[in-house]
Amino acid sequence: MWAWLLAGFMAYIPANLYPMLETTTLGKTQSNTLLGGVVELVLQQSYAVAAIVFVASIVIPIGKFVAISYLAVQVQRPDRHTVHLKHRMLEVVEFIGRWSMIDVFVVALLSSLVQLGTVVSVKPGIAAISFALSVVCTMLSAMSFDSRLIWDTDSKDSV
Repeated sequence: MWAWLLAGFMAYIPANLYPMLETTTLGKTQSNTLLGGVVELVLQQSYAVAAIVFVASIVIPIGKFVAISYLAVQVQRPDRHTVHLKHRMLEVVEFIGRWSMIDVFVVALLSSLVQLGTVVSVKPGIAAISFALSVVCTMLSAMSFDSRLIWDTDSKDSV
């Protein structure tokens, strides 16, 4: 579980440093990182889309890293939080994992649909692959987390 989580975090770093999407319009190429794309959308006054991209690309992945790490530490050192809260947290992380690939799907869809020769072309950047790898690793990390350990910490607390 820790290995998958670490691999996901390692892949998330280049996903934020390198371009996610490269757009060429009339010979002028523009590339944006995840955060750069959010800033560009805000500058174009597309606030709703910028908020969706920010939440899906920045907030949710970081939240998944924090939640899985928290759960992994808590099964080793139980605290006063309820078992049901920890189990619900794991369910939320697993549910969100299914929707985390939406950024990659959008990049793939744009790349395949927007190809107008010399006028406009859209190509996925290296960050798209890194982001997809990060999402897959965090999904595997959440799936490999043994939820029975949460219940085991409850029985240790009550003894």
